[in-house]
Amino acid sequence: MTKYIIQGGKPLYGELEVSGAKNAAVAIIPAALLVDGTCRIENIPRISDVTMLLGILKQMGARVGVVNKNTVDIDCSRVSGTRATFDDMRRIRASYYLLGALLGRYGSASVAMPGGCNFGGIRPIDQHIKGFTAMGASVSVKNGIVTAETAGRAAGAVVYIDVVSVGATINIMLSAALAEGRTVIENAAKEPHIVDLANFLNSMGADIKGAGTNVIKINGVQRLSGGSYSIIPDQIEAGTYMVAAAGAGGSVAVKNVIPKHLVSISGKLREMGVDVYEGEDAVVVTREAPLRRTNIKTQPYPGFPTDMQPQISTILCLARGTSVVTEGVWDNRFRYAGELVKMGGVIQVSGRTAIIEGVPALTGAPLRSCDLRAGAAMVIAGLCAGGVTEIEGVEYIERGYEDIVGKLRGLGADIRSVYAPDKRSLPIRA
Repeated sequence: MTKYIIQGGKPLYGELEVSGAKNAAVAIIPAALLVDGTCRIENIPRISDVTMLLGILKQMGARVGVVNKNTVDIDCSRVSGTRATFDDMRRIRASYYLLGALLGRYGSASVAMPGGCNFGGIRPIDQHIKGFTAMGASVSVKNGIVTAETAGRAAGAVVYIDVVSVGATINIMLSAALAEGRTVIENAAKEPHIVDLANFLNSMGADIKGAGTNVIKINGVQRLSGGSYSIIPDQIEAGTYMVAAAGAGGSVAVKNVIPKHLVSISGKLREMGVDVYEGEDAVVVTREAPLRRTNIKTQPYPGFPTDMQPQISTILCLARGTSVVTEGVWDNRFRYAGELVKMGGVIQVSGRTAIIEGVPALTGAPLRSCDLRAGAAMVIAGLCAGGVTEIEGVEYIERGYEDIVGKLRGLGADIRSVYAPDKRSLPIRA
């Protein structure tokens, strides 16, 4: 078992490079199943979710070659089966994108129900199933396995997504790229990684228009050919370091970003009294004055991202005044609040709303990460707090952040990763 130990209270100074977008990578890797030939994917983040997905493709018969630490070649020409029920499937939510990719390529898919972070109960896939069914698939869920089959190629259809869903939008895009005829996705999600997936597929020969708007039109093509593609920078990783700099104080240049993707985050930080300067491919975050209160409501893109809610809520614990945070996407994303209370935070949670009373300081404490973004929030809390913070459950954090310890140490943070044997596994001595 690994844990992070942080000696907090030190401002952050310097610059760092943001890695490729996790949420784009975990959609583009399954999309390689649709391609005839080799895909070279560049700017791929070195995170555990990516490692697991590449491993799943290997188990299915794909050839995966590592070109360098952030570039891989994927050739799925030897994939013959359409069943993906490996143990790793249950550890990563994005494994459900294999449903759309396998259905689109082979007309059949049998995939284990996904796992990943659990902060909103069981994540429904009803909108995914609605899309597959509209395209002519018969879908069943039995013993934790989702099976979808079509008679021949999937058929183009008009699909209205009842509740904006990134996952459903991506899965329908994947199943439609090689479908017969035109597919129209209405009320589609607009996140940057959806645009990135569309750009990847188009670069391989797909015909997708409207990604980034609420109506996406996909004309199915006969085949996709191999090529090279570079993944966009990670919006949420960039936002996490921006918030860390705002909370701890100092001045940090966050490089290799697309500032347009960060507008809602930058805007809220400015409301809190933080200076945010936007360059062509970088943002500089500087905070010297005390933080001010603000209100947050998470929404689908281009609104404030739900994946940044735990991080900004953490520094609101140190802001002057009372802040109200409303979670507009998931039902139960405040499970981390109890960890912040251990550090002296004052938070009252009722349903999807948290009321946060700012306090002068947080104090280091033993913490446990309960999901990916909550884990990032625990790191930020440790950086801001006085004393020592120890964080367990860091495997969640490493699902989505490449070398978070090294990057923070490069900014002057006193953080280290240590091996701590799980006491539950130690032998009992008389």
